[in-house]
Amino acid sequence: MRTKLMKYNTLRNQMLVGFLLAMIIILLVVAVVMYDSVGTLLKNHAEKQTKQTAVQASGRLEALIDRIDLFTMQTVTHPQVQSILLEEMNMARATFAQRQELTSVVKDIHAYISGVHSVEIYSGYERLLYPLDGANLNDRVEPVWVETAREAKGKLIWIGIDPNYPDTVLAIRSMSLVDRWFLNGGYLLIRMNLDYFSLDELNDSMLEGSHTLLINQAGKLVVSSYPGITQAEIDEFMSGKDQTVTLGGRDMLIVRQYISEMNWTMMILQPVEAVMEGISVLRTAIIVSAVIGTVLFLILSLFLSTYITRPIFNLIRTMKSSRFGVLKTNPATYSSIEITELNKTYNQMIEHINELIKLVYEKELLQSRTELKALQSQINPHFLFNTLDALYWSLQENGEDELAEQVVSLSELFRYTINRGKNGDWVTLGDELEHIERYLQIMKMRFGDRLSWSVDVPGKFLGVRIPRLLIQPLVENCILHGVGNKLGPGKVSIEACESKGGHIRIDVSDDGPGIPEAVLEEMRERMASGKTWQDDGTSGKGLGIINVHRRLMLYFGKTVPNNAGLVVESDEGQGTRFTLEIPHLKEAASF
Repeated sequence: MRTKLMKYNTLRNQMLVGFLLAMIIILLVVAVVMYDSVGTLLKNHAEKQTKQTAVQASGRLEALIDRIDLFTMQTVTHPQVQSILLEEMNMARATFAQRQELTSVVKDIHAYISGVHSVEIYSGYERLLYPLDGANLNDRVEPVWVETAREAKGKLIWIGIDPNYPDTVLAIRSMSLVDRWFLNGGYLLIRMNLDYFSLDELNDSMLEGSHTLLINQAGKLVVSSYPGITQAEIDEFMSGKDQTVTLGGRDMLIVRQYISEMNWTMMILQPVEAVMEGISVLRTAIIVSAVIGTVLFLILSLFLSTYITRPIFNLIRTMKSSRFGVLKTNPATYSSIEITELNKTYNQMIEHINELIKLVYEKELLQSRTELKALQSQINPHFLFNTLDALYWSLQENGEDELAEQVVSLSELFRYTINRGKNGDWVTLGDELEHIERYLQIMKMRFGDRLSWSVDVPGKFLGVRIPRLLIQPLVENCILHGVGNKLGPGKVSIEACESKGGHIRIDVSDDGPGIPEAVLEEMRERMASGKTWQDDGTSGKGLGIINVHRRLMLYFGKTVPNNAGLVVESDEGQGTRFTLEIPHLKEAASF
């Protein structure tokens, strides 16, 4: 199973999955934040509107309360009421007729205030003065409310639902005696029908399922549009600070408004789902936008991942083809700077490898040809050396000492050319110069006094390692084509010095007739291409020079910076100069 899945573990799929995951995470975060922000905004907006409605409702209630307060205050300060209360204060009980006269005063309250259930007036000793029959004040309300009214000094105190008359709301205020320094002279008790505090208009203006509660200062319910509410729920709503509560199994948005005139609290509860009704449209819009965004991002990610990975896949296919021995470059791509640089670097590496392969091949081919010629020249070398040895002793016996010495030089010449020591093709510069000296001695037999030479090589360079027969072919060329083609004496010079780059520069020159310009140009072209005259079917022409040049490039092409190999300079009638540079090597190089 894992193996099957691994074939899909490509860079393109990884990028595609990565892009999609990033997009999905961003969409989810944005959707959640937006949904939460809009939900909070809707709640705050609904709460603000509900707060304004509550303020308006509380203002209307306060206006009604002010009206009740105004007319009850007029009743308290009425002269007839003040007179009766003053007599009661002086321990003179009011007569039946006086008490009956209070009816006209109380009728004004009923006339100007709708919803008044009843009005009761008590003396300072809590004795009932109006109506004519009934119980004392302590039998009507709890003593704590009487004490509260006394301490309020004439302020109307709203008690709440009257237990004796559940459909009414009870209020009390103390009555001060104007002529007795506003001492407490009695109490006025007023009952208002619940309909007077009806909040139906408020409920009609709110969302469906909304409810309104009026709670007195004792935390008791006064008016409620929700019939099933319990005292425990009221206590929870009063003490809580949360923006939402639960009522009847539904989440409700609650707004609390304090009514200072009554010391009561109005609560407005609206269903959260009704407040958040508009968010469903937003949720649909978010889902549709997320789907469209995901599809568009998928298409864009697919295009982008393909655009990025296609050049890499092409490069991989090209690299795989190298397993079959085909080292070819990959066509240039322009997808990005990084991939273009990667493709460029790969192509440079392939070109470099192909150059190295060609270089190694040419070196091996040259080495094979050299070894073949060496093998051909080594046919029965002992026979050759024994023959030369017999010739030497024969010349010695006949008194031909000069010829005998030439035979020794020829024998050493062959031995140097044929034999290979422990370092193979590598010898010291001193050994090469000794070999050249023997070769010059032999050639002097042919040219006689026409041939002269000079060798100017510092002793510190004699131990430097060079390939065998690197300089001798140049000396041979100077003798055969320089001195040999010149009328009169000729000279061959060998010089060595240290170049500017810290390497060893060797010059081999002659004072012969020089090389014609056309031949020199053709020689340089063949040296650059590595093609000899033998390749064209012409033998024995320029082979040694091109061979030296190719060996220089193979052995020292990378060692000596800006190495041009063998440099040939010639002027007709002035002679020819061969120049080469080699590094300071104390041991045979390994290639």
